[in-house]
Amino acid sequence: MAWSTRQLAELAGTTTKAVRHYHEIGLLDEPERASNGYKRYGVSHLVRLLRIRRLTDLGVALADVPSVESGDEKARQVLRGLDAELAADIERRQRMRRELAAVMENRAALDMPQHFRTLADDLPETQRSLLMAYSSILTPVAMAALQEQLAGPRGDLDAEFAALAEDASDEVRQRLAERMVPDVRQQHRDHPGLADLASSSHRETAVAESVVVHALVEYYNRAHLDVLQRVHAILSEDDTTESESNDARGSAGVPVSGRGSLGPSPHPDPTRRGIGMGGCPYSRQHDLPGRTAAESAPLPATPVCRP
Repeated sequence: MAWSTRQLAELAGTTTKAVRHYHEIGLLDEPERASNGYKRYGVSHLVRLLRIRRLTDLGVALADVPSVESGDEKARQVLRGLDAELAADIERRQRMRRELAAVMENRAALDMPQHFRTLADDLPETQRSLLMAYSSILTPVAMAALQEQLAGPRGDLDAEFAALAEDASDEVRQRLAERMVPDVRQQHRDHPGLADLASSSHRETAVAESVVVHALVEYYNRAHLDVLQRVHAILSEDDTTESESNDARGSAGVPVSGRGSLGPSPHPDPTRRGIGMGGCPYSRQHDLPGRTAAESAPLPATPVCRP
């Protein structure tokens, strides 16, 4: 009994094109031809073709089929490599299933970076969007620091800042900024690594800065930005006062009365840009998108995600 190319391909669950290709690259021997010129395949060709199919179904590249069949060290290397790839793929798919389960359970998890989904219920949509934007520029270490910041209990100050109306009075803005300063300063102490965007980001500094600035302007109103600038100004003034006091006493790093902190000021150099409390950026002077130059001011070390 002999089979045609089409019949052989059907028996092996492949195509005539694949059979011809295996002939071309030397994986499958050419059969004898009948008197009419047609190829006539036997059982040995079927077994060989099924073996090739089995190896390729396991992920073995056609170029590696001869090596795997030889059973030598090269074969073991190829198979170990395939096993490692499969393990990684399984882990990726399991992670995808966990994320899908989280989204099915809570739609808000879709708006959060992967490891932040447990915080979805605690954060308003604006802050979830800011975190998503920051996840495109920050290193895993920096994102972990933000996650730690956000995992703490939320107080009344959070809600007050989030609800701040764009037409809030100057008095309301100043009072809110003054109340936010201690929390922002403490966050700088707890997470000094977020003080410099250049070291906290895996992107070029200019690109990272553009994401931070555009995110702020997109998701905060003018009153929010004004409060953040006021916090920045207060922190800068306090640090200048502390520095002058330390110089006068000739002992840099000695805590100023009432500050309760040792070492240099926890507030970073305001000429640099970083991610402050709750992932808040601060920077040197910038003309913010959608605002006139007169309205632009330094982006402070302030809470983008948590005031």
